[in-house]
Amino acid sequence: MPLLGCIADDFTGATDLASMLVENGMRTVQLIGVPASGQPLPEADALVIALKSRTAPVADAISASRAALATLRAAGCRQIFFKYCSTFDSTDAGNIGPVADALLADLSAGFALACPAFPANARSVYQGHLFVGSRLLNESGMENHPLTPMRDPDLVRVLGRQTTGEVGLVPYAVVEAGAKPIGDAMAALAAEGKRYAIVDAVEERHLRAIGAAAAEHALITGGSGVAMGLPANFRSQGLLPERADPAALDDVPGLSAILAGSCSRATLGQIARARDVLPTFDLDPLATPDAAALAAAALAWAKDHLGTAPAARPVLISASAPPERVAAVQARLGRAQAGVLVEAALAAIAAGLRDLGVRRLVVAGGETSGAVVSRLRVRSLRIGAPIDPGVPWTRAEGDGPALLLALKSGNFGAPDFFTKAFATLPH
Repeated sequence: MPLLGCIADDFTGATDLASMLVENGMRTVQLIGVPASGQPLPEADALVIALKSRTAPVADAISASRAALATLRAAGCRQIFFKYCSTFDSTDAGNIGPVADALLADLSAGFALACPAFPANARSVYQGHLFVGSRLLNESGMENHPLTPMRDPDLVRVLGRQTTGEVGLVPYAVVEAGAKPIGDAMAALAAEGKRYAIVDAVEERHLRAIGAAAAEHALITGGSGVAMGLPANFRSQGLLPERADPAALDDVPGLSAILAGSCSRATLGQIARARDVLPTFDLDPLATPDAAALAAAALAWAKDHLGTAPAARPVLISASAPPERVAAVQARLGRAQAGVLVEAALAAIAAGLRDLGVRRLVVAGGETSGAVVSRLRVRSLRIGAPIDPGVPWTRAEGDGPALLLALKSGNFGAPDFFTKAFATLPH
């Protein structure tokens, strides 16, 4: 019976969270969407249900999240984790606040912490303000995100605009003092009628202390970083045994490829680094505003290059572009239609690459990853070892052949991520 049940608002975020749990000793399986009624669930210490709800209409995000919660509670999960991006991606209309409100109501709970900090990936929260590296969130490039532009770094204000409840703060000085003061501060805020507390964190030890302070909370919300302290809670209660190798995966031989749909600064830099050493094909939706035609051209190119490239040398197909290029595409096609076009093209390319013998695939971007795994009809991902913080290899099971997938959040990964990812696989 699983101990921890997790609901993630996008696919790469789900993988990021699952990787954190595996690193801290929990065998973890990621489920793609809410399983059908009666579908057997895989054996695991933690289950992560990956939704595509980050930018969905609020009502749809709430409905999907409540269905995921019902599945996890029926499976016997003792605690629920609602995972969103470490850059708190959402608009003032939602979806973080409304979804968290619904989950609290269904759990008959009145309070939850909110902490997106992930210092290993340069995300920190100080005095309630979210930093990316040394820059405030609204100066980090996230202000130009095509779907969820983040223009206010004060998370107390941001979450306060999304929820009908009140939002408080557990500041740095309290967090620095350790788990008990953190727990006391959260209890005091709950007694004052606060529904949420933004919790500061700038170091990994802060996240572990926050996790320990929340051992009895019905719901925890945040980025994957705050989950690092949760396995120890179950272990101290005698519920989680020591695992020899929770990240073990069976190999899947085959050709290798990379699909990039994210337009984040990190992904653009990774593409630039890889372009010098990997065969690269760029999709141009302005010149060819047709998903099927874009996919056909990319697959024709890939067929030629996959035929001669060794399995360890992937091909790279990219729809990523700098902000001015994204703006031009959106101006011509419309913001929503541009996103749909690129996602449809990359999903079709993923299916075509599988038909060409690709069994090892890196996908960059949360929306892109969601479209790809849906098209490939992946049902679950067994989580393996990380390539970089928050980005593990996974073994995908579904209706087709087994695959090794790495689903990368656009903002994650070192500059050489694309060139080193395949070197970490068994040969």
